[in-house]
Amino acid sequence: MARWKSARSTLLGATAMGLLTGCASLGTSSDGAPNRVLGWTSDLGKGTVSSYAEFDAGGTPRALGVLFSASALEGLPTGGSDRHHCFDRNKDGIVDAASECLTQYERVIPLPDAVARRADIPFTWVLLNWNPLGHIPPGVYDVPHFDVHFYMQPIADVFAIASGPCGPEFVRCDQFEAARRPLPANYMHPDFKDVEAVAPAMGNHLVDLTGPEFSKHPFTRTWIFGAYDGKVTFYEEMVTRAFLLARPNTCFPIKSPPGVGVGGFYPTASCLRHDARTGEYTLSMEKFVFREAQAPVTK
Repeated sequence: MARWKSARSTLLGATAMGLLTGCASLGTSSDGAPNRVLGWTSDLGKGTVSSYAEFDAGGTPRALGVLFSASALEGLPTGGSDRHHCFDRNKDGIVDAASECLTQYERVIPLPDAVARRADIPFTWVLLNWNPLGHIPPGVYDVPHFDVHFYMQPIADVFAIASGPCGPEFVRCDQFEAARRPLPANYMHPDFKDVEAVAPAMGNHLVDLTGPEFSKHPFTRTWIFGAYDGKVTFYEEMVTRAFLLARPNTCFPIKSPPGVGVGGFYPTASCLRHDARTGEYTLSMEKFVFREAQAPVTK
């Protein structure tokens, strides 16, 4: 879906207003935890999803994440698309929503201002995608799941990555090539590989091919890094609806890269939890450490 420069500001503004159903607010969580700061809220399923942050007494981030209300996992679309990212793949002059649009539903959810305004925290907003039929590759990620991207790249830059004829997820060709530009060797863990998974309004997805889902184990959750134009642009947890409904309370280590290009606090664990008292679910990045920026190392 081509985006013209003259219409970009209007389009992005309309997209944000359409996806965000709450306004930014600061406060405590529903369970009264005083260290939790709430951000934006959006409708999801029969409930809501909100961004949040938690800090220790010294201001170090303890958690950045999203909170699903108890009913947010119910009443989700079981098929179809929000039609935000479509392309006439067969060139017949007609865009068929059933076969020529990404089968997903997206939410733009800014992180709390207490995060976004800090220069020492590189993450500023969340792009949450509900995939009712999953996505590529078939036999691996083709089950209902959420993609939760924590972005370091501005919203306008991400949504400028447009649909087009190139790649398995149909991206504008020049942007498909830009998204696949190699990262400096020290900015990515060696287990994560470029599998050409460039998506519009997202970027490239670098996948850990050592993950259990690539050894014939059912996909439940996995970690992904995002890239565009030779830079790391997002951190991502992918998790199935079924795994969340199993009420997890666990953390998984993040395979951190040797170095980072932008100094700041970075997570070393990804956590999924269910609160038995409130019924809420949280997905969060945790165990933050401060990392100094390193010069790029070329291969």
